[in-house]
Amino acid sequence: MSIHSIPTDLPLIDIARFHAGPQERSRFIGELRQTLHRHGFFYITGHGVDPNLISDVLSTSKRFFALPLEEKLKIEMVKSPHFRGYNRAGYERTRGKQDWREQLDINTEGTPVEIGPDTPPWKRLIGPNQWPDALPELKPLLLAYQAEVTRVSIDVLKAIAVALGQPEDAFAEIYEPQPSQLLKIIRYPGRDIAETDQGVGAHKDGGFVTVLLQDSVAGLQVETEDGVWIDAPPVPGTFVVNTGELLELATNGFVRADVHGVLAPPPGAERYSVAFFLGARYNATIPVIDLPQELKSAERGITVDPLNPIFREIGQNHLKSRLRSHPDVARAHHADLLGTEQLASDSLGSAY
Repeated sequence: MSIHSIPTDLPLIDIARFHAGPQERSRFIGELRQTLHRHGFFYITGHGVDPNLISDVLSTSKRFFALPLEEKLKIEMVKSPHFRGYNRAGYERTRGKQDWREQLDINTEGTPVEIGPDTPPWKRLIGPNQWPDALPELKPLLLAYQAEVTRVSIDVLKAIAVALGQPEDAFAEIYEPQPSQLLKIIRYPGRDIAETDQGVGAHKDGGFVTVLLQDSVAGLQVETEDGVWIDAPPVPGTFVVNTGELLELATNGFVRADVHGVLAPPPGAERYSVAFFLGARYNATIPVIDLPQELKSAERGITVDPLNPIFREIGQNHLKSRLRSHPDVARAHHADLLGTEQLASDSLGSAY
């Protein structure tokens, strides 16, 4: 099937043009700049990820979700103070409402930090992933895929920097030597099982960029600046990329971080996706980039949501999102943080 055979209202960007000759690269950068300002969501081709790796990730993810529940619960997220592991459908929340998707969350493999009274709370996020004993091939496969989409995300981020009139490595100082690499494999049950049509509630992503792999069932929707919701159906051979709140913060709103959500599939159907969120390193602070004057005049300012404050301190921002979206983990491992700085509440939530 041709990648152009499915109609979509979102732009299609060939990231390989970023590495083409000077004239083609210049045209590409101009188009990307317009897309960043108007949409914040786009499809990319030319990413160079092996189609066999993509196929293996989707098929093995389906095998994971087909495991008996007791096997999946052996690595349930509530067992991890680092917010890694499996969640049953309905156990993650967005703005206080249940998201009807089951999922496995992994992040950068790490060694837990000894936590003392003076340790920054965000250091609780550092630690190992949980992996299923019943499917040992999942770990090397997802780590290989995580490395590839990290490469793609950084390539996109370099192109974004150039589109903003900055050097390619403008963001490197806040993601090197180790960005956050949150990866989710996700299954959405049909509405005959889900208690609402909320696969994932309306939200913005909290990182730099998100790289989303969709299977064959639609459900992703994006809200435009005019408040109109448009579909972002699967397009074979592409990823959906969207910009997150870190870029909105860094550009004073020139780059959009669009609100989006996922509808639960129709009865009798199920939807699979793999979402990767590239974030800054936890001990970084997001600066405001001094944009060229022609871009600065188009800054829209930062979106203010009293129910979801955004912090420029990356660790604080990421911990806030995890505590809110997984209140069971927060209560089990981080009760001392609940109620501090509005970091966690059952009434609030983020799908990040």
